[in-house]
Amino acid sequence: MGALKAAVPLKDVIAEYVPLRGSGRELRGDCPFCGGNSGQFSVNSRKGVYHCFECQAGGDALKFIMEVEHLTFGEAVGRLASRGGITLREDAGHRDHQHVERIRLVEAHGAAAQFYIEQLNTASEAVLSRKFLAERGFDQAAAAHFGVGYSPQGWDHLTRHLRGKGFTDKELLLSGLSQEGRRGPIDRFRGRLMWPIRNIGGEVVGFGARKLYEADNGPKYLNTPDTAIYKKSQVLYGIDLAKKDIAKNSRAVVVEGYTDVMACHLAGITTAIATCGTAFGADHIKILRRLLMDNGSARLIFTFDGNSAGQKAALRAFEDDQKFAAETYIAIAPDGKGPCDLRLAKGDDAVADLVEPRTPLFEFALRQIILRYDLETPAGRAAALDEAAPIVARIKNSGAQHEVAVQLADMLGILDTHFVVKRVAQLARRARDGVGPASTADLSQTYANARTPPEPTINLRNPVHATERELLKMALQRPDLVSPAFDAYGIDEFTAPPYAAVRRAIMEAGGAEYGVQAPQKYLALVRQAAPDDAIRALVTELAAEAIMRKNVDEAYAGDQLVMVRRRSVDRRLRDLQSVLAHESAQKNASHLTAVQNELWTLQQYGQALRERGAEAL
Repeated sequence: MGALKAAVPLKDVIAEYVPLRGSGRELRGDCPFCGGNSGQFSVNSRKGVYHCFECQAGGDALKFIMEVEHLTFGEAVGRLASRGGITLREDAGHRDHQHVERIRLVEAHGAAAQFYIEQLNTASEAVLSRKFLAERGFDQAAAAHFGVGYSPQGWDHLTRHLRGKGFTDKELLLSGLSQEGRRGPIDRFRGRLMWPIRNIGGEVVGFGARKLYEADNGPKYLNTPDTAIYKKSQVLYGIDLAKKDIAKNSRAVVVEGYTDVMACHLAGITTAIATCGTAFGADHIKILRRLLMDNGSARLIFTFDGNSAGQKAALRAFEDDQKFAAETYIAIAPDGKGPCDLRLAKGDDAVADLVEPRTPLFEFALRQIILRYDLETPAGRAAALDEAAPIVARIKNSGAQHEVAVQLADMLGILDTHFVVKRVAQLARRARDGVGPASTADLSQTYANARTPPEPTINLRNPVHATERELLKMALQRPDLVSPAFDAYGIDEFTAPPYAAVRRAIMEAGGAEYGVQAPQKYLALVRQAAPDDAIRALVTELAAEAIMRKNVDEAYAGDQLVMVRRRSVDRRLRDLQSVLAHESAQKNASHLTAVQNELWTLQQYGQALRERGAEAL
């Protein structure tokens, strides 16, 4: 890591985000985290650290990139390594050739995105694409801002272009940019308007393609198939543009399509994002939780068309609503228009007005249920209660659950409010005790999870597992001693699968740093983030089990942090040495250099850990 930081000076990294003033060792500027403009943001170029005296943000170049771009540790390392000309693997659990393959696929997508942009701007046949955009209120500047392009109608224009840039047929097929034809690879996307889909780090990993011609027999929208770098359930369109404002404003707006995202951003709603050909689900929630930080003031607003499909989408979204601490709302324009059509018809102000929180999502879900019943009859009210009460019982906050139960009684016209509240509380208690699910919709899955929890595979005599266990105990019981270093540890640094699952749950709960800030909520959020009952029980066990040392201090915490990291580095070094031998035999010069660079960097880091301990983390 020392070589990586030396290759990318901190002042150069920060200067890309805020202008720095002064000369010599210490520079000053506006804080990119709290927005402070009093010169309290300090950058010490000699020590390679920054600190804001207003919001107390601070750290090194790696921490800065992680915080300002909302990246994981591995993503931030990759970003800095790319800038410094050092090739590092992002995931130590994979073989090196998979990492090299990922780099090539990302490079192919970047080249394809540029090709499509050039086609939109210059190709005579792209006139229909330009007309499509103009009719929806998007000029050339808007198209350029979002990287919109056009794929030619010919069979292999892009394929031949990328071949000319050195990409192999295998890489083009693996990327999803090409597909097998009768005589070899052909373009997957032909004669379509193209939206590049970027991950949270800003890399193009896929495309969404809109049909333009009647002769095109394909679907209206065609997306990149799942590849090594693209999983449609794990990407959000526009997240690269929206992430900073989502984190800054604690607010995200989920819309239905690419043009809706464009319309929102152009109307000043720069927190708008959309899913890519799939329903909003658990993996999308994980992305947003990293940005919203699950604080109580966060707002998540869904905007769906007012048609039946849009209402179904909203109800599906409600299925995952309780995984957020954020307040969740739904916004549907009175005339059923989405943001793009609304902007065309009524302008930017109408779009801004649409996404102002109006109806809580739970209220919308309940009303959609109640509308199906005749509330004029006792039987109708009872049937509506039977279906709606389990929905309310799933609200985890007991205070909010009680309030919504009272509202449900009023919606149904049931005068005995206490009866409805008691019914909801009974269903919630049964779900918590494992006696029965809160909702009958997923009855079989609930019982399956309760009856067959995965058996933890932990060997307490294994010193590796013992150290990992000790570090997790400290992260849960004494986060003040391991934060913020612990939050930079990858999930793959914990070799026992149950411990890796606990590490992931801590990350999804906001990390050990959140445990320092909100100790009362921290453990509850970690347990809530656990994937199943077995891991939830393990979290409770680790939070209660005594730490192995009577006097627990920073030195002891540092020893556990260093030991887990050293073993992770040693495992990676063994992997790299094996890869190095293979690449040497294959005489692959480019791959060999990348492996040698990473090997040298990790050797230096391992040496620093042995000599300086926790100071080298």
